[in-house]
Amino acid sequence: MDIPVRFAEYEDLPAVNQIRRQVNRVHCQGRPDIFRPGFCEEIQNLLYERFSSDQSDVIVALVEDNICGFAIVEYRTKPLSPYSLERRYYEVVEFGVDEKHRRKGIATALVAFMKKDAVRKGFPRMELDMWEFNEGALKFYENAGFQTYRRYMELPLSPAEEEKTAQNPME
Repeated sequence: MDIPVRFAEYEDLPAVNQIRRQVNRVHCQGRPDIFRPGFCEEIQNLLYERFSSDQSDVIVALVEDNICGFAIVEYRTKPLSPYSLERRYYEVVEFGVDEKHRRKGIATALVAFMKKDAVRKGFPRMELDMWEFNEGALKFYENAGFQTYRRYMELPLSPAEEEKTAQNPME
C-alpha cells in the first residue's frame, strides 16, 4: 500500500492533535509520576506554534485522505562548547500513528519521508528521544536504523518514588 506523506497544512492540525492525544495518553499511563494527565489546551497549542515556526515542521501520513500519522521535527544547531563540537541535526520531537492504523507501514513511510527531507536540507543525522517503557516504539526505531548513543538513568530515593517508577500499566 502506497502511503502518502507530506508537510501538514493548517487544516490538518486538529486531526494531528487527535493522534497526539493518543500518544499523550500512552505517556501518562507509562510514567504517571512524570506526565500530567489530560491533553490540556497548552499542549494542543504547541502544535500550532511548531507549525508556524521556521525552525520546525509538521509532517503527516494519510490513508484514504485521512490523517493517520504525524511527526513534528525541529532543525537544531548546538553551538561549539568547551565539551563538544558544533552539531546540526534533524530532531524528531513528536511522532505517532493513530492506534486504528498501526502495523500498516505508516511509521515506516513517515521515517522514509523524514530521512529524505533531512538529507535535502543538509542535515548529517536525525535524532530523537523516547521513553524506556515504550518497548514497541524502541523496537520500531531500532528496526528503522536508529541507534542509542546516550542514555538517561534515574535512581528513585523514596519508597513512594520507587513504586511510581516501577508501575507500568502498559503491560
